Amino acid sequence: MTGWTLRPQGPIQGELNLPGDKSITHRALIFNAFARGEATISGLLDSGDTRSTAHCLQALGAKVHWQGSHATVVGCAGVFNEPDVPLDCGNSGTTIRLLSGLLSTQSMLTILTGDDSLRSRPMRRIVEPLRLLGAEVDGRMNGARAPLVIRGRHLKGGHIHSPIASAQVKTAVLLAGLGCVDAIHFSEPHKSRDHSERMLEAMGVKIQVSKDGVQMNGRQPLQATSLHVPGDISSAAFFLVAASIVPNSDLMLRNVGLNPTRTGIIDVLKSMGADITIVAQRVNAGEPSGDVRVRSAPLRGTRISGAMIPRVIDELPVLSVAASFADGVTHVSDAAELRVKETDRIETTIEMIRAFGGEIQERPDGFLVHGQGLSQPGTVDPKGDHRIAMAAAIAGIASSGVTIQGADCVTVSFPSFPHLLNHACS
Repeated sequence: MTGWTLRPQGPIQGELNLPGDKSITHRALIFNAFARGEATISGLLDSGDTRSTAHCLQALGAKVHWQGSHATVVGCAGVFNEPDVPLDCGNSGTTIRLLSGLLSTQSMLTILTGDDSLRSRPMRRIVEPLRLLGAEVDGRMNGARAPLVIRGRHLKGGHIHSPIASAQVKTAVLLAGLGCVDAIHFSEPHKSRDHSERMLEAMGVKIQVSKDGVQMNGRQPLQATSLHVPGDISSAAFFLVAASIVPNSDLMLRNVGLNPTRTGIIDVLKSMGADITIVAQRVNAGEPSGDVRVRSAPLRGTRISGAMIPRVIDELPVLSVAASFADGVTHVSDAAELRVKETDRIETTIEMIRAFGGEIQERPDGFLVHGQGLSQPGTVDPKGDHRIAMAAAIAGIASSGVTIQGADCVTVSFPSFPHLLNHACS
């Protein structure tokens, strides 16, 4: 599927079961691999990124038996084996950043690397906090880029304030904190997604969450915990937007993760006038989920900024598509973090919308979308960015069609996306 051509589609209808949440899948594998005991994880996302995590954990001595959407993980009880080759994290920033925190307390040498894209992404955001805790971490450009070299040692703990709201930074610090002598206190400017806090509590770690951050004592063991991974709301976002903007649509998404730190996509779409209803809510291992029904509705422009940005950072490309069909202007600001994703997602989002004849203006920390529709068939090069490719697919079926070059990149996070999109359109 190197090149993928889609034509305009009629109503988006029926029911879909989405693949498991990527963030929770990474954490379920990593946390249980480090824990005492054995856990069964169902509903896993089977993708390039999550497979990178599993391969790294196996190289560290954990037993990960993966079949389809299920895995059994036998943990290492807090002591990994020293790998004899560098750990290849592929394209996964979550893998390299979370493992860096965990490995900084292991008495061994570890090298973590990845593909060209991952090696160009910022690592100082985790390297500097870990060094403040006493970790010995280095990399290219004094730790700004991978490969990262970690020589594990006993860490001292302390207060870490991150200048950016980042669940990856927070989790790296908390995982390092599991091996610290003293307590860890982590704070950030806005609350980032809290999957790690919820999972750590479910695995027996005593942790205090407050308005200004997270605190926990060091040297706490993890107990392996079986769980079911809910559907990924970041994957649901593409269908939420599609069913909102394609006339006469009515779609039910089953078992979607509804963690409040991740439901910004629903809140933003509702602020634009979307018709979204949540039913059958439930909780598993601290993670809420439910069924989400979305029906087409006229949308209006909105503002997305401040504390909302960490809750929708991955969904902003597809929200730009929704904004293109909304009445008025949508302002996105405080989103400079988009510049250091798999691509410069401000730049690639703008290129995508303009490929369809849409009107969008660049800002240093975001963009402005004028809701005048998308007037022409698009040809989009996502530059290897899976979220740009999938957002372009939604733009194509809602407008005049699209050809997406290098569409294989969707396998990084959502291999079944083409099949599910075809199913919803048929």
